[in-house]
Amino acid sequence: MRPLLFLDVDGPLIPFGAPAPYPSYAPAPPPDARPLLSPLAPAHGPRLAALGCELVWATTWGHDANELLAPRLGLRPLPVVDWPDDDPADAAAGLHWKTRALSVWAGGRPYVWLDDEITGPDRAWTAAHHPAPALLHRVDPRTGLGEGDYAAVAAWVARLAAGPGVPAGPGTAAGPGVAAGAGADLS
Repeated sequence: MRPLLFLDVDGPLIPFGAPAPYPSYAPAPPPDARPLLSPLAPAHGPRLAALGCELVWATTWGHDANELLAPRLGLRPLPVVDWPDDDPADAAAGLHWKTRALSVWAGGRPYVWLDDEITGPDRAWTAAHHPAPALLHRVDPRTGLGEGDYAAVAAWVARLAAGPGVPAGPGTAAGPGVAAGAGADLS
């Protein structure tokens, strides 16, 4: 069974091009305009598909990602994570609101999570609670997915396919198979 790849949109696929705070788009564009889609690079579709993972939208775009993004990326419609209500305990623990939901959605399968908001508490929680290997890889929202990000995921997938006993390599965080990712924010 292939690992899952949970894919965020804003930041990884649609880079902001500037450090936070993120730019505002005021006044609002006309309803038929899609200015936020202009930074979306169609080349990401084939590159993501070639990683050997089952792609899943993990974004607030929800099902709109299949209507608006998948065709531009040359991807078929993908499964979509439907988000539960926020858990105040997760916020108090410093967890991203997606962390627990993605582990539950994965159902014990190995997974990659590409997002621009992953932090150390997310990795620590996943290492302690998710029973399979997971790569939580933070993507720089200023530039979006790049060569280093693709290389980190490809290397992780290759190590996973090689099986147990293969050294995890640099960037592996403490815990059962939870890797930090190249250039990841470990705070």
